[in-house]
Amino acid sequence: MSLFLPKLNCKKDIDEVIKGVAEKVLVLRFGRDEDSVCLQLDEILSKTAHDLSNMASIYIVDVDKAPIYTRYFDISYIPSTVFFFNGQHMKVDYGSPDHTKFVGSFKTKQDFMDLIEVIYRGAMRGKMIVQSPIDPQNIPKYDLLYHGI
Repeated sequence: MSLFLPKLNCKKDIDEVIKGVAEKVLVLRFGRDEDSVCLQLDEILSKTAHDLSNMASIYIVDVDKAPIYTRYFDISYIPSTVFFFNGQHMKVDYGSPDHTKFVGSFKTKQDFMDLIEVIYRGAMRGKMIVQSPIDPQNIPKYDLLYHGI
């Protein structure tokens, strides 16, 4: 659990943040407070939050408290990080079949900071999908549960 990052505890809170954060990348980390990988990711997010405060707003969402969004974004693995800009869902091509979210923890603070900068610059130019600047070796690999259905 991160003591430094704000938490969103219900659908209403999430809706308000998505609509209310303007001209910044909105970062929503979906996971559980007691999960070790979530804690690792929270540490990276909290350490970069101040440096990225001009470009991003970072929030924590417990998957059990927001089941409607957990289903909507198909959060099968935690942590999963979803990005928005001016109320629009931003997609990132990580070289994987799923461009809607980043699954797992970032390897370094710099990977996360680089990704936020690319999303921010792309969004300011009107792009809805951007290419990930993260080295493919630093992107966690996972199998899609709905693959082949």
